[in-house]
Amino acid sequence: MLTKLVSMDRRIVFILVALAVIIPMLFPISLPVSISEPTQNLYDFIDELPADSAVMLVFDYGPSSLAELNPMAKAILKQCFDKDVKVVGLTLYAVGTTMGSDLMQEIAEEKGAVNGEDYVFLGYRPGIELVILGMGTNIAEIYETDFYGTPTTELPMMENITNYDQIELVIDLSSGNLTEAWITFANVQFNQQIAAGVTGVIISQMYPYLQTGQLIGLISGIAGAAEYEKLIQSHAKGTLWINVESFVHLLIIILVIIGNIAFFVQRKQEE
Repeated sequence: MLTKLVSMDRRIVFILVALAVIIPMLFPISLPVSISEPTQNLYDFIDELPADSAVMLVFDYGPSSLAELNPMAKAILKQCFDKDVKVVGLTLYAVGTTMGSDLMQEIAEEKGAVNGEDYVFLGYRPGIELVILGMGTNIAEIYETDFYGTPTTELPMMENITNYDQIELVIDLSSGNLTEAWITFANVQFNQQIAAGVTGVIISQMYPYLQTGQLIGLISGIAGAAEYEKLIQSHAKGTLWINVESFVHLLIIILVIIGNIAFFVQRKQEE
């Protein structure tokens, strides 16, 4: 038995991992989720905003990262629409344009939000630094129209939004280093409040900005998305994916423990 465990066919391991992924998806089990302080801080900031305040939600990611970042975007939009907080959506990442538009429309339909009144999606403009700096002066000069071709000055929601002075918070959902551009050109230049949601691989480079106060909150990967869903009392993709990850990680830990026990027992017997 010990020999079989040590020399287990890797295909058996692949099958066990596949089962650990498939079973929780077919039969969802809600595991406990603890809320981290950076996630809680972002939720509390939005929750305390008065009705008709405005936040800017930036979709700085593409299809390759949507599994982690889409659940964050949906959770934030649901919270904003429930609180009657206006949302200005845009992207500095060209491939995120259609995805951001579709996602905002999806949640708006679910919550009964009206385009042009409760939210707008401005789309994409090239030139990262120029776009961020330009919006600090006049958003309508950078985005003459929204993504659908309506002049920005004709959108009812934008009548009282000229620049960052009327934006309570910029939330950058990013799979790269664009959050740092927002910090450099919006926070430093205009003292704009910034929060972020990022993929797991770049979480560590965001923590220094939390410590300096240049980020008021941070959603960290799929775990952070699950935390935010718990805060808004929703059980969506973020919760599902973190449960699947938890079962796979548990399986790997068990296999490692069994493999080590089998190896040392076998070596002791051979000696």
